[in-house]
Amino acid sequence: MESYKTLEIIRKNTDSSVFHLIINRPSHLNALSLDFFIEFPKALSSLDQNPNVSVIILSGAGKHFCSGIDLNSLSSISTQSSSGNDRGRSSEQLRRKIKSMQAAITAIEQCRKPVIAAIHGACIGGGVDLITACDIRYCSEDAFFSIKEVDLAIVADLGTLQRLPSIVGYANAMELALTARRFSGGEAKDLGLVSKVFGSKSELDNGVSTIAEGIGGKSPLAVTGTKAVLLRSREVSVEQGLDYVATWNSAMLISDDLNEAVSAQMMKTKPRFAKL
Repeated sequence: MESYKTLEIIRKNTDSSVFHLIINRPSHLNALSLDFFIEFPKALSSLDQNPNVSVIILSGAGKHFCSGIDLNSLSSISTQSSSGNDRGRSSEQLRRKIKSMQAAITAIEQCRKPVIAAIHGACIGGGVDLITACDIRYCSEDAFFSIKEVDLAIVADLGTLQRLPSIVGYANAMELALTARRFSGGEAKDLGLVSKVFGSKSELDNGVSTIAEGIGGKSPLAVTGTKAVLLRSREVSVEQGLDYVATWNSAMLISDDLNEAVSAQMMKTKPRFAKL
């Protein structure tokens, strides 16, 4: 498996279809460097195309999940963008850089396999961009969050302002983004940002692994289809969403997975599905 400067991929059990994608810059509090934005979509794509992978758990090494974008990287982007003599060309270059960084985060949604965020410690700025793109989010009691960009005199531009309102509501997203205040894992649960708060990091790791294994044991066609349909339905009307899922199921419903699931239900056995 390919090695990365900013990430680590681990399969904790050789019999498991759950893989761990770990932000691996603990000495920098897992701040997101420019290398991260190059490596992250590549790592996700490799996991997506790997038939042995059914679920991905995204977490951070060390004491924190992610402290946001690396300030040295932010300074480098700013310096490069202001170094040219032509304001128009400098701005166009900056726009392309922002779009490429946005694409790195959106790669989570483009990955067919479910991506579950397991959050402990700090989840700040770019960390919030990451988790709002994930399919499910859990955290430990020590987790805390902040949409920090306004304190750095910038507008959050990697997805939080677009995704968070549909998760926690428009008014809550506006308040959190404008104040940049820190909020706890408990408040994140109340807001609907995370599905559950675990008592400790070890409980988080064990709990999320159990949940992921459960998802991994289901039909991969049904799991990837459910993710795709939910993401599509977020952007369209109910009628359009129903039409989309009708088209999806007309292509995918009649499968060996369906026969296996029905047979297992009738025989009261555990179904065994082919890899995707």
